[in-house]
Amino acid sequence: MQNVCKRSNSAIFSSDGGSTMILEVPLQQNFTETLPTEMSVRIFSELDVRSLCRASLTCKHWNDIIEGSDQLWRSHCLTVLAICRREVDGDRLDGCSWKVTLVRNYRKGCVKRRWLKGRYSNIRSADDIPPNSMCPLDVETWGEILEAELDR
Repeated sequence: MQNVCKRSNSAIFSSDGGSTMILEVPLQQNFTETLPTEMSVRIFSELDVRSLCRASLTCKHWNDIIEGSDQLWRSHCLTVLAICRREVDGDRLDGCSWKVTLVRNYRKGCVKRRWLKGRYSNIRSADDIPPNSMCPLDVETWGEILEAELDR
């Protein structure tokens, strides 16, 4: 016997040969459509940067909320600010949004943090540098990295 299942907006029709069963199922709604926007922003604020970017691709409504909320991007950008203060301050003075500032400086912040923690202290040649461990950094940043290396 073949079991066939079809779904409508409010019911599931199941047929296994001779008998048919109708089950009432509540229509599942997108939480962002039922909650106030402020609550949706609060929920999205619990996501890390990568998850936030992925969530913005889920549907148009989620994208509109995430892209339209500077508050979401600001909190992540302030984390990068601790590492790339000059770059973040410069972008903000130039009038860039928090999201643009974060996107421009996130990778720099990750690379700089790894260098400052000494992750690449034992590199002997350019061939030993792992992929994604380099990006353009300013002179002051390289000076900080060099000082940290000399202190080790």
